Amino acid sequence: MSTALIVVDVQHDFCEGGSLAVEGGARVAQDVADLIGSGAYATVVATRDHHIDPGEHFSDTPDFVDSWPRHCVVGTEGERLHPPLTPEMFAEIFFKGEYAAAYSGFEGASADGVTLADWLRAEGVDTVDVCGIATDYCVRATALDAAREGFAVRVLQGLTAAVSPDNLPRVREEWTAAGVTTA
Repeated sequence: MSTALIVVDVQHDFCEGGSLAVEGGARVAQDVADLIGSGAYATVVATRDHHIDPGEHFSDTPDFVDSWPRHCVVGTEGERLHPPLTPEMFAEIFFKGEYAAAYSGFEGASADGVTLADWLRAEGVDTVDVCGIATDYCVRATALDAAREGFAVRVLQGLTAAVSPDNLPRVREEWTAAGVTTA
């Protein structure tokens, strides 16, 4: 069995200058690219918001809890990985949220329709390290679902960026209760 790195939603729209920018997003993109380049992981996958019409997830008057400005719309620059990350850096990419809100990478599927959990198991992965954007939303949900799926999970907090740092104590409590560790 082995450890995989899951890179969550490091996309243009979630980095500085994007439609739903998170402070520190561009730094996360660079630091994650450096980690991938180090060769520390044999298996590296990514998740991407991939919205076509996610219904009430998009709002002209968002509450920034359950509804958000338009972001990561399929075919736009905002949906693409933020440089220096490129699709070629990943063994597989899992797309989520086409027609409904989806925060966890485990809600997504590859272009071939394979779920993240099934793909990881087929690759012999039993442990995952999770990083990306945003710590308090999609990273949170992906880590919790990974634990529910039976993987050992560690969140690389230095390689994340939060929508609201005020949410982080609650998120860490949720992770601890689920058996998710942090580094």
